Amino acid sequence: MASRAVASRAIRIKTKLSSELKPVLIDVEDVSHQHAGHAAVKHSGSGGETHFNVKIVSDKFDGQSLVKRHRMVYGLLDDELGSGLHALSIVAKTPKEA
Repeated sequence: MASRAVASRAIRIKTKLSSELKPVLIDVEDVSHQHAGHAAVKHSGSGGETHFNVKIVSDKFDGQSLVKRHRMVYGLLDDELGSGLHALSIVAKTPKEA
């Protein structure tokens, strides 16, 4: 039986956010290498994929405060946060703001 390849955390993040937020632009950058000595990386069991920068532009953010936008993103990535994602830098804008 062939083993199924597990998608990288970056791909999973992009897929989850794209599915729900229908962005006009999304960029997911793995910056875990910048935190290689960090205790959370050593003990996360996440294969080293712990720190990400996310830039997302979506109409779904229209009329939402920055806090609500971030809560939307964190809510969609709750399972990732529970499985080793340690830090997420978020830039969330509407198309008019971008």
